[in-house]
Amino acid sequence: MRNVDRRQWLKTIGLSGGFALLGGFEGLAIEQAAKPNPKDGLIRLSSNENPYGPSKRVRQVITDTFDEACRYPFQYLKSLVEAIAEKEGVAKDHIVVTGGSGEGLCATGLVYGMAGGEIIAADPTFQQILRYAEAHGAYVHRVPVDADMNHDLKAMGKRITNKTRLIYICNPNNPTGTIIEKNKLHDFCSSVSEKAVVFSDEAYYDFITEPDYPSMIELVKKGKNVVVSKTFSKVYGMAGLRIGYLVTRPDIAERLKSSVMARTNILAIAAAKEALLDDEFYKFSILKTKETKDHIYKTLTDLNLEYVKSHTNFVFFKSGRPINGLINDMHNEGVIIGRPFPPFTNWARISTGTTEQVEQFGIALKKVMG
Repeated sequence: MRNVDRRQWLKTIGLSGGFALLGGFEGLAIEQAAKPNPKDGLIRLSSNENPYGPSKRVRQVITDTFDEACRYPFQYLKSLVEAIAEKEGVAKDHIVVTGGSGEGLCATGLVYGMAGGEIIAADPTFQQILRYAEAHGAYVHRVPVDADMNHDLKAMGKRITNKTRLIYICNPNNPTGTIIEKNKLHDFCSSVSEKAVVFSDEAYYDFITEPDYPSMIELVKKGKNVVVSKTFSKVYGMAGLRIGYLVTRPDIAERLKSSVMARTNILAIAAAKEALLDDEFYKFSILKTKETKDHIYKTLTDLNLEYVKSHTNFVFFKSGRPINGLINDMHNEGVIIGRPFPPFTNWARISTGTTEQVEQFGIALKKVMG
């Protein structure tokens, strides 16, 4: 399924229910084939992982590729780059494959943060690129999110100076789960990319169901100073395999490639190629995420707890109590939830797991909040 077809399919999710969109039997077969329960018995709802992946097809390809594991991955990478380029509608020289999108974040933070480069980002947001850049001499302007827990684009724009080298936008944002209104997003990124490089972190883009919501790859195609990161960790359920990619202008791609260090591996390359073809699992992941988010919303509503409507595979909610204490109490009930996200020290992030896992989360939360 081409990328545009997947986006078109996503529009129907809000109009139809559950596995009718996938085929009830087919969806049930995928769910039964998965092995989502950890061996230690703890329910991990802390890192926004997809507990159902990798898919059955991807697991088979990994097994079949072990005979090639004695080889370096470089010669095998070309076909994946071509597949990604076709999916995103760009030439292959726009693609940089990385060891998870995290390595792409770190490489970019290194390149644009060294020697005192300044970076602008929302607060709170995903920290990997920011902390890595700071460790190499960057100064990060952290701009508080607005009252709706979204990027305050106006305030971020005011921080831009001739020292600004990178503007980081995590959209949908982690941990708040919000998205920027699409016209504001496009206008902001297009405008400020004339002054500095814009990094659009789209790790959770696949979960957006808003019609015609754009990827900033649109601006890459127009030659703008924009870098977009994507990952196989979330919707494809491959967080442990460590593979992602950047989409950017060829000259920027070449610059970033020089700072990619760990790279990826031959098993992950084979897995990613197959994942792009496995439309049934892709649909299954989206539908299960919606289903379990709805269950989390109901639990929070029953407890009269405020939450942010999420465009991701997690929910950010106001616990009204210090988060470290809630983390400990939930752990004692066998459920691991997200780490603290200052300055929102009485808010918690809960990832979507399996239906059974979010049900257990609900039971545990009602107990510790009672």
